[in-house]
Amino acid sequence: MPTRTAEATWNGRLKDGDGTMALGSGAFEGPYSFGSRFEDAEGTNPEELIGAAEAGCFAMATALALEEEGFDPERVHAETEVHLERVEGDFTITKIDLTAEGTVPDATEEEFVEVAMDAKENCPVSKALAATDIELTASLAE
Repeated sequence: MPTRTAEATWNGRLKDGDGTMALGSGAFEGPYSFGSRFEDAEGTNPEELIGAAEAGCFAMATALALEEEGFDPERVHAETEVHLERVEGDFTITKIDLTAEGTVPDATEEEFVEVAMDAKENCPVSKALAATDIELTASLAE
């Protein structure tokens, strides 16, 4: 299995500095700042990238788990909300809300939710984020 890489550079002090983050594949490079991380300024932030990693890993893991259960998934869409809060003076990712919607012919809502819950527990990114509560809401597309 390949080893994945990423890099970040920060220039200057915390509040008035700036930086860039880049994926080793070259698929993404973007700026980040105090404002893009702790306020609503333009740019990305580590939490957004963690959310993308969780959504991507979960969607693939769910598709695989559905296949293994004999279903033929057409689409699994996942969205995340990563909550960054101050806890006892330290910034902490306190929770990740994960929402999933699947288009899976012949699957019931109950079957999809069961498979999605298992995928959430077992995808590699969820395992890496085990110290953070990941709350899943899953449903079939109507």
